[in-house]
Amino acid sequence: MNVNVLRLDHRLKRDTRITTHVCLTARAFGASKIYLAGEEDNKLMENVRDTASRWGGNFEIEHTDAYMGVINAWKDNGGKVVHLTMYGSQAHEVAPEIREDGSDILIIVGGSKVPGKVYKAADWNVSVTTQPHSEVSSLAVFQHLLMDGKEFDLEFENPVFEVIPTAHGKNVNIHDENR
Repeated sequence: MNVNVLRLDHRLKRDTRITTHVCLTARAFGASKIYLAGEEDNKLMENVRDTASRWGGNFEIEHTDAYMGVINAWKDNGGKVVHLTMYGSQAHEVAPEIREDGSDILIIVGGSKVPGKVYKAADWNVSVTTQPHSEVSSLAVFQHLLMDGKEFDLEFENPVFEVIPTAHGKNVNIHDENR
């Protein structure tokens, strides 16, 4: 299953840090691409590309002016859409069904106010608790459930930096940056 993320309503002055963390979370938990809707933020996109380059893997980031176009194209190509919201079905109850469906998944995380057409376009509106909290935590918890914990086994190709898990201290392999 290929997982992409669509971040709605990015605002330059207000959302740079949280959107960066949405991007890094999407990548770390196994997504291959993120679409940013809202204000175009070239610096943020370059920073995410730089991080992906240094830490390995093939992660893409793209700005879009037409988030419904992304959603409709995804569905037209046979993919399914998951919208993370407080008002949906409980994530832990529907994640197995979504995983077993086997379709490519576009996960939508909202911004300030998500239009009703996004709720209608989603194959699943999914809640990670029924309480307000961050897009980052919702995305991390949902991707963890979707991956069934397999994100811990992901390997990112051609990293410059590679953390080696250790109980104490830091252990980082630094590979050739000129690879």
